[in-house]
Amino acid sequence: MTARTPGSSSLAHEAEPLVTVKEVAALLHVSTETVLTWVRTGRLAAIRTPGGHPRFHASQIRALLHPGEHTAEEGQE
Repeated sequence: MTARTPGSSSLAHEAEPLVTVKEVAALLHVSTETVLTWVRTGRLAAIRTPGGHPRFHASQIRALLHPGEHTAEEGQE
């Protein structure tokens, strides 16, 4: 097991909650099939579980809901 330093971007992504297709569909007011189509066409990036189910970083979905807002990382340039 490799130790990671606090504040590293990969650690932050690993600790971030993942959102299901059903939750994304509800948040964006679209069908689950629409979300799956977006994944298949590359419009929405997904992480696959060991069982092959797509999951999404919560920050990615927040960015879709609020496209004009900046994250803390973007403000540190």
